[in-house]
Amino acid sequence: MKKFGFFDTSYYNSPEKRKKSFFDRLIHCNRLYFTLKYAVIVLRTRRQAIKGIYDRKAWADSSFYIFRFIEKAGGLFKISGMENISRDPGPVVFIANHMSTLETMILPGIIAPHREVTFVVKESLVKHPLFGHVMRSRDPVVVGRTDPRKDFEIVMTKGLDLLSKGISVIIFPQSTRSIVFKPEEFNSLGVKLAKKAGVNVVPIALKTDFWGQGKIIKELGPLDSSKHIHFRFGEPFPVSGTGKADNQKIIDFIEDSLREWGAISNEQLAMSN
Repeated sequence: MKKFGFFDTSYYNSPEKRKKSFFDRLIHCNRLYFTLKYAVIVLRTRRQAIKGIYDRKAWADSSFYIFRFIEKAGGLFKISGMENISRDPGPVVFIANHMSTLETMILPGIIAPHREVTFVVKESLVKHPLFGHVMRSRDPVVVGRTDPRKDFEIVMTKGLDLLSKGISVIIFPQSTRSIVFKPEEFNSLGVKLAKKAGVNVVPIALKTDFWGQGKIIKELGPLDSSKHIHFRFGEPFPVSGTGKADNQKIIDFIEDSLREWGAISNEQLAMSN
């Protein structure tokens, strides 16, 4: 499995490195051009998935290609704590906030080079005409997001099976993508899965509002290069007791990171508490 050199502990493409010529800004930072290039990648990976050749490496490679293309489109990445991705040799449950399409495209390129991993995803995504074949090829945990009890049973059953096979799971406890982090919408499903499986949790804080939500097609929203892209991986830790304190620990990790990145104010933080 190919490992990208800069994915050791941290990565930062500074504004100096991101400076572009007028031609680069005109072409790569154009939303239409970005959308067309993104569509090409999606269609190519879809064909690979249909042929049954879209494996873990292909997933990581296509994610990394999107990563580089986002950089060309003006995206400034700050990624830290990547040593925590593989610190635990066994499978783990990655638990993150969910802000945009960007993290679902980029996380495979960061995590998959180091370990087997899949997502907990909405049923609508595996049935999507463009993304469905790709997502199904990664054998995700599929939930409906309409019946919490049923979703709980699915995650506990399929998630436990995957973890027992050494496959880590990425879960977004929020019911939907949101640029505003609301702790009350951050359920403890991921913590409960980790507890039942006896594996560690790795918290992920992210800020990805660089990639907005489209009005017609959610995945094809506007890009805003003034908003820096942040990913932070926390240290793995075990779940103890009921897991309530551990879920709060993840929430605190995310809120502290968002506040540091200017995505949440002290007033918002006080209101949420």
